[in-house]
Amino acid sequence: MSQAKGSWMTVAVLAGVLAFSSGAAAQTAPPQTASPPAENAAPTADNAVMLTVFLKHDQSRPLSELNAQLQRQGYYKAFPPDGVEVVSWYVMMGVGQVVTLRLPASRLREVNRILENTAWGSYRTEFYPTYDYKAIGIAAHEKAQ
Repeated sequence: MSQAKGSWMTVAVLAGVLAFSSGAAAQTAPPQTASPPAENAAPTADNAVMLTVFLKHDQSRPLSELNAQLQRQGYYKAFPPDGVEVVSWYVMMGVGQVVTLRLPASRLREVNRILENTAWGSYRTEFYPTYDYKAIGIAAHEKAQ
């Protein structure tokens, strides 16, 4: 039940982030005629999202079992998919791994499906979609000085 609740929450957060980021882009750039996003599009300033994924280890099983399951399920071969930028990838001791990816929004489903098909069982997953706010935040700080 909690897994289903988490999935719905993830969908709701994604919808909010995508709605907010598309609204923010409309305020800062003139409207453009856009073609449907390509499945293998490269991330650009106007289509990129970052996705932070928590891969929480199943601590009831030894690491050797987890790695063998990941190997059988094709995780190491499939993740991360070609063309998706790995921004950071850390081990968080006592939790698992934390991976931040940069990808076109059109590839979000693909990344989700890869993790569902290859990582589940060894990991419990949490997804946090984000966007790059660094330039805006620094500009606001500098303007306030």
